[in-house]
Amino acid sequence: MIKTPTSSFDFSAEQLAKALAANDIAATSRVFHPLGTAEALEQLERLNTFDRALAYRTLPKDRAMEVFERLDASLQADLVAGLQEADVAEVFAAMSPDDRVALLDELPASVANRLILGLTEKERALTSTVLGYPQGAVGRYMSPEFVITHPEMSAGETLGRVRAQLDDAESVYTILVTDVGRHLVGVVSLRDVLRAEPTERVQDIMKKPISVGATLDAEEAARYCADAKVLVLPIVDAEERLVGILTVDDALRILEDAESEDAARSGGSEPLRRPYLATPVRAIVRARVVWLLVLALGATLTVQVIGAFEATLEAQVVLSLFIPLLIGTGGNTGNQAATTITRALALGDVRPRDVFKVFVREVRVGAMLGLLLGSLGFAIAALAFTVPIGLVIGLTLLGVCTMAASIGGLMPLLGKAVRADPAVFSNPFISTFVDAAGLIIYFLIATSVLGL
Repeated sequence: MIKTPTSSFDFSAEQLAKALAANDIAATSRVFHPLGTAEALEQLERLNTFDRALAYRTLPKDRAMEVFERLDASLQADLVAGLQEADVAEVFAAMSPDDRVALLDELPASVANRLILGLTEKERALTSTVLGYPQGAVGRYMSPEFVITHPEMSAGETLGRVRAQLDDAESVYTILVTDVGRHLVGVVSLRDVLRAEPTERVQDIMKKPISVGATLDAEEAARYCADAKVLVLPIVDAEERLVGILTVDDALRILEDAESEDAARSGGSEPLRRPYLATPVRAIVRARVVWLLVLALGATLTVQVIGAFEATLEAQVVLSLFIPLLIGTGGNTGNQAATTITRALALGDVRPRDVFKVFVREVRVGAMLGLLLGSLGFAIAALAFTVPIGLVIGLTLLGVCTMAASIGGLMPLLGKAVRADPAVFSNPFISTFVDAAGLIIYFLIATSVLGL
């Protein structure tokens, strides 16, 4: 029999809630203090702003620093408002420059300036370097603290540099090789340095580097880092001088945020940018209401189309029974195509210049789906009603699926071409457009086949 490991501390969310409700710091500390970093993070993300600050104060200093660094920047900003200024300054100084910048973006300008002025001259310079890059650029996420060596140096000298920067460097597992002008000329792993003879030159063991520009879109750089399967991606400026590194954990965080954003927008909402339970209800409403209004206005197209073909519906009332089936099938087909192409764009499988290839491919896919569904629809409608009605349903499904798949495949490419988020052009707008266009196809086929 396999026993489930048990913790020496039995955490109770109910006990924590009661202690916080009573503003009992001692009781809160007894419950919250023994938690590990992961457990503390999970609980802090579920609390409101006031309770979060109260619980955070009970953590030991070393664990408090670690927990703060791993919180989302928006929750860090909430904590800053609830902590004493001295505590905030100490935690802020202990953060890495890229994490500081993420926090500064969430803070009021007056608070951000005060925190920056409290840094040492060296840390202020490192933070300013990252702050100097535009929002969304990979330079905004890079770390300017890394280990460098030179081609003519020995493995022993390089190892000495690693030891000297163990406490400061973001990563020591990949060592960057630069010339006297700080241009990136190679990379060498710590494993290779340890394996080499102490007198062996770095130029004999280094490998050809891969790098990206500091102004490149962060998501694109993160995807490149993940695809290349490297622990560290060097970041260079316009003159190919080394300015920072993007670590794989930061790259994965960027990709996770991008996936969350795409998922939210494809569902007709804005991303929350913080854990759900830590998001105020008003913020959730704001994230959804604009899209609902836009889609509601777009849905009026469907009403206008039905109104234009009102006489057709009166002549053949049975046609109204199939409207939900047809527009639902068209919307689902378009959403499938849009989701597939949006994902392919994110992975770099397709680019805007592949628009013709994508269009032809989706027309073929849509036609095959329409043929399969249309044949089934014809058989069912012909048996339940009449052969002409079955023919209308079958032909409509063929036309709607072909149209929806082609439009669904093209819209994300259009979004990418105009430098908009492809997810914005996908599911919500496609559903609205396909509903109206599908009804037009339906009524035109019905008018022609039934002679109305």
